[in-house]
Amino acid sequence: MKAKGKTFVVTGGGSGMGQTSTLELIKRGANVAIADISLAGMDQTKNLAQVNEDQLKAYELDITDQKAVEAFRDNVINDFGSIDGLINNAGIIQPFVDIDTLEIEKIKKVMDINFYGTLFMTKAFLPYLKKRPVAHIANISSMGGFIPFPGQTAYSASKAAVKLFTEGLNSELQGTNVHVTIIFPGAVNTNITKNSGVEMKGSPSAQQTANILSAEDAAKQIVDAIEKNKYRVMVGKDSKFLNLFYRLFPEKASLFIAKKMKQM
Repeated sequence: MKAKGKTFVVTGGGSGMGQTSTLELIKRGANVAIADISLAGMDQTKNLAQVNEDQLKAYELDITDQKAVEAFRDNVINDFGSIDGLINNAGIIQPFVDIDTLEIEKIKKVMDINFYGTLFMTKAFLPYLKKRPVAHIANISSMGGFIPFPGQTAYSASKAAVKLFTEGLNSELQGTNVHVTIIFPGAVNTNITKNSGVEMKGSPSAQQTANILSAEDAAKQIVDAIEKNKYRVMVGKDSKFLNLFYRLFPEKASLFIAKKMKQM
């Protein structure tokens, strides 16, 4: 589905891949409704886009609130007339601790935002997407959605839930006008750590920083995947490598990641 002339909803549009995906869609001629809890972040997105509200409009939204999501949907439909695409991008990570010391409330928060937020948004917009001549849903999972990352076990579980939810949705929508893409970003240069309220111990090495994909490049790959109606896409060399490694040697790949995480 080509982005030009279509209207998209993007969650987490105030920073990171949500922001850059929005700018990439605008560049390709799409209209975008962005949702985020950060008004300041969305103001920055609008300033970077330099377009009017007919093409880009911001909405303050907590995606864990189902009633708020439904009201948001009604507002977007009223403002834009129709919706053709949905990018469920908003998400957080957990503190870098093992599961036995991670508070239940923090686990619930990760699951509420990453999985239930994606679920609520999809349920709200799907009936309207089905009415369009062609439509698209793109859900952001993670490398952690297919390979375990110690110290991010709850986060990985939430992204694995997004993975299987999206794959199941794709199967259910076969033969309809709605295409579905599951996206697995690797290390991308975003503010997800800060936005999640998580503190990092130390700074990444120069080599680690060099291997991190820019949010702009990630956005191009995401929008390209949508335009090509891809089933799944690995964003970044690390995601592609780990996907192959894990599929061939799951235990070795898991131990490899565990060793790398200990070094961080």
